[in-house]
Amino acid sequence: MAEGSRSGSVQTTDGYVVVDDSKLRFQFAPLTRRRLANFKANKRGYFSLWIIGSMMVLSFFAELIANDKPLVMGFEGEVYFPVFMTYPESAFGGVFETEAVYRSTTVQNLITAGDGWMLWPPIPFSYDTIDLHTEGAVPEAPSRRHWLGTDDVARDVTARIIYGFRLSVLFGLALTFFSSIVGITVGATQGYFGGLVDLIGQRVVEIWAGLPTLFVIIILTSLFEPNPIALLVLLLLFNWMALVAVVRAEFLRTRNFDYVNAARALGEKDFIIMWRYVLPNAMVATLTFLPFLLNGSITTLTSLDFLGFGLPASYPSLGELLAQGKANIHAPWLGLSGFFTLAVMLTLLVFVGEGVRDAFDPRRSVT
Repeated sequence: MAEGSRSGSVQTTDGYVVVDDSKLRFQFAPLTRRRLANFKANKRGYFSLWIIGSMMVLSFFAELIANDKPLVMGFEGEVYFPVFMTYPESAFGGVFETEAVYRSTTVQNLITAGDGWMLWPPIPFSYDTIDLHTEGAVPEAPSRRHWLGTDDVARDVTARIIYGFRLSVLFGLALTFFSSIVGITVGATQGYFGGLVDLIGQRVVEIWAGLPTLFVIIILTSLFEPNPIALLVLLLLFNWMALVAVVRAEFLRTRNFDYVNAARALGEKDFIIMWRYVLPNAMVATLTFLPFLLNGSITTLTSLDFLGFGLPASYPSLGELLAQGKANIHAPWLGLSGFFTLAVMLTLLVFVGEGVRDAFDPRRSVT
């Protein structure tokens, strides 16, 4: 004997309950569904997220879009994948054991002599490829060979924009992530404990925020040639303060709520209370601020690269492209390409931030 229930489970006479898995469906909590509906209702933010997300995904496959190596090639009946593996020139009948330069006429002749073929990416140049076969003086104007022209050392601008966009986004995401961890930790400690801890913390933050950040960064970067990791750590020293005030205010507001006092009365440790009970409420204001923090991180990196105190010249950088546009007024495609790339990227991030703000606004609901 067995009895059915509305949920799809079956109660047997011997006490076992059998659940029909086909009846189970994953569903978001009502609050999460309301926030998603609010975000989708902001059409500008919703479509901006899809556009910037698509741009990010495409940039992650930059090596398949812009590269000076063939995607796949054949030689003497065998198939090679130069984008993913390194092959010496001697593998194609050459004399050198170093990696083959596939744009070289010598290597191409060797491959052709071996009944070979090569399938190139849409843009047959990487961000650091110097085109030795330009038709005129550099910077070269946009053409079928170089869609957005070349810079002053004959490097393809389109390839540098694709790789520079990826570098800017990844650097901005990393800086935002680590800045959020430090800022939330400092703000949560000040707001939760209050008193002397908050007083000392506030004075330290005010003194640190009063430093001339740009000049300090310029002085430090002039002492050594920064790499992405060193520059990330250097900017992290000053970027973490952006979230401290927001998180501190939320913790000060929430720390005396009834459920927090009840957790203290039950003997919960302070860290558990901060992590499990107070932080989720503080994260609402924090999450609405993150897209704008990402915007600021990308702008900071671009500014330093433009001034010449950022990443080395060997890295693809939108700021360095803007600096080349400033130095080559007669080549307007350099400045315009960098400007419109940054303008579109930052504008889309601002629109996404507005959508996130609307999604977490408790006063807004979709009718």
